[in-house]
Amino acid sequence: MNLLLKEIRHSPLLWMLVFVPIVLIAEKAAHSAHTLLFVLAVLAIVPLAALLSHATEAIAEKTGDAVGGLLNATLGNLTELIIAVAALHAGEYMLVKASIAGAIVTNTLFMLGVSFLLGGLKYHEQDYNRAGGRLYSALLLMATIALLAPSAVADLDPAQGGGMAQKLSIALAILLIAGYALGLLFSLRTHKELFASAEHGEAGEAVWPLGLAIGTLLVVTVLVALVSEIFVESVQKAAETLGMSPAFVGFIIVAIVGAAAEMAVAFSAARKNRLDMSVSIGLGSASQIALFVAPVLVLLSYVVGPAPMDLQFWPGAVKMMIIATVTAAFITNSGRSAWFIGALLVFIYVIFAMTLYMVPPGSHGPV
Repeated sequence: MNLLLKEIRHSPLLWMLVFVPIVLIAEKAAHSAHTLLFVLAVLAIVPLAALLSHATEAIAEKTGDAVGGLLNATLGNLTELIIAVAALHAGEYMLVKASIAGAIVTNTLFMLGVSFLLGGLKYHEQDYNRAGGRLYSALLLMATIALLAPSAVADLDPAQGGGMAQKLSIALAILLIAGYALGLLFSLRTHKELFASAEHGEAGEAVWPLGLAIGTLLVVTVLVALVSEIFVESVQKAAETLGMSPAFVGFIIVAIVGAAAEMAVAFSAARKNRLDMSVSIGLGSASQIALFVAPVLVLLSYVVGPAPMDLQFWPGAVKMMIIATVTAAFITNSGRSAWFIGALLVFIYVIFAMTLYMVPPGSHGPV
């Protein structure tokens, strides 16, 4: 417990944990103050995501390479998954799909771009293992092609497209999970040397005892679930008040908030010239969202959702995911980076964000 308190004292990001009790109290005292609850929920989720990430890494350190790698891969996007499940339960399918697409694009362009930019401002040129980057890009490309298929089927036969897209989505969900499992086998067993540089932690960090890490993981997961429920309940009316569409909130806000802890680690690693870690976190997290989180949400919709959810995204989201994936594959093929490359990736992300804010889906024809 002393290690946890020490971590909180020395991390300004974790000082924001004060917003967790505040948002829980505010939800009881001012249930109709949707904009306030939305802002407080966002501020509370960020430090909870950081604690969740730290607990997962501590457990991974204690369980060996294979099990630890599996835990990091499976629980790395637990915050986004919990938020999406809460939205799924509330029937906010646009928010769920936007958060999936946004997480893929945000991790691929924004997280990777800022990492390149911050590292490049300190070092003239940085090298990283392009084999790992190419593998993550290949996984991501396969997954985004799979996410493109239901939309293509619906366009071919609009009359029966919905039912066909639903059946296809189930089959694709199973296929993507199988691909995710094979990817874990490849990266943790048969070709784990490609990922060796991405599996070690920050030098000099104190490792939490296993009991503390597991306890923290369980408690923080419950708190994230409670805060996520408040977030989802308030997001629609708060977004209207702030002039944002549910698609923009999911694509930008949820994606950035959910990945805040991973971004902090990736940015810090880039400044320490450990760009392998930054690339693995950014592209690995994006491929995990597409290969694991998205199909799991489709299957969970049959249990927790008011109706089954498919993988049919609005056309603009599909285009953005494809562009982000191809861009990442092209950029990481060289194995080298400089600050200007990072700036270009961030500019592409900002273009997407501006477009989605000014022209939300359905407002002016296909987006």
